[in-house]
Amino acid sequence: MDFIMALGRQKVALVGDGAVGSSFAFAMMQQGIAEEFVIIDVVKERTEGDALDLEDAQVFTSPKNIYSGDYDDCSDADVVVITAGAPQKPGETRLDLVNKNLKIMQSIIKPIVDSGFDGIIVVAANPVDILTYAAQKFSGFPKERVFGSGTSLDTSRLQVALGKKLGIDPRDINAYIMGEHGDSEFAALNAATVGSVPLISLAEKAGLSMDDLLKIEDDTRNKAYEIINRKGATFYGIGTCLMRITKAILNDENAVLPVGAPLNGEYGLDDIYIGTPAVINASGVAQVLEVPLSADEAKKMQASAETLKKTTADGLANM
Repeated sequence: MDFIMALGRQKVALVGDGAVGSSFAFAMMQQGIAEEFVIIDVVKERTEGDALDLEDAQVFTSPKNIYSGDYDDCSDADVVVITAGAPQKPGETRLDLVNKNLKIMQSIIKPIVDSGFDGIIVVAANPVDILTYAAQKFSGFPKERVFGSGTSLDTSRLQVALGKKLGIDPRDINAYIMGEHGDSEFAALNAATVGSVPLISLAEKAGLSMDDLLKIEDDTRNKAYEIINRKGATFYGIGTCLMRITKAILNDENAVLPVGAPLNGEYGLDDIYIGTPAVINASGVAQVLEVPLSADEAKKMQASAETLKKTTADGLANM
């Protein structure tokens, strides 16, 4: 054990072993990230089964001690990723989940803190921006050490859709979905670029109008509903986003990722978690990058923030 610690053993705890949690665990196995991975869930048999199933992948990836555990196992973890919560059902918005998932979040945070955990908390359960805010308040941790997956998945969806239309690798499209991870989110098209070329200019050359870009934005906003209506849930995309975020923390990358970050005056907002690009490293959110928004986009950011603040206040008041 001492020898492993001397090598800088990295440990991740997953709380919530549903479809999203197990997809995240699988992505972590495939990427060979973290030497120790503990799975925590109220359904103990499932965590035991998943650990047994996932450990079989290490022969073809890299060695990992993956096991079913309890909240006490968070004590020496570097990162805790929380995916536990009631899932979004067909016809249900993310904001509809507020009341039941706030209670679940409170029941999760207390034993994590009581374990002596002193690392980074990443929240993915919906409504993610509100639950991230609650997790920080419940934990008492510094804001930069608690953040959410935010608009990471939405941004990936936007980049994929733009890549298809433009015939460009989506990884090379620098465009972000911002605001709430939900119905009030929007695409920051004004500042979006591809190889330093303004996205709007490149789109025009490709025969795409602003209306076409706004249609892509709307399709991105509604893609989760399309997936949920067809297969009942979304999990591969968000599981992979969580892997990327966790990797940036463990490797102290200073990576720029779209997350649910705490704002301290950026965009004229504070006391809120909302989707924006931020610098992610071993300290959590090292810096929020304030994207230059058009006047219309700035209004959308404010409207999204108002929606989140009102729903958060109502939810916490009902606890």
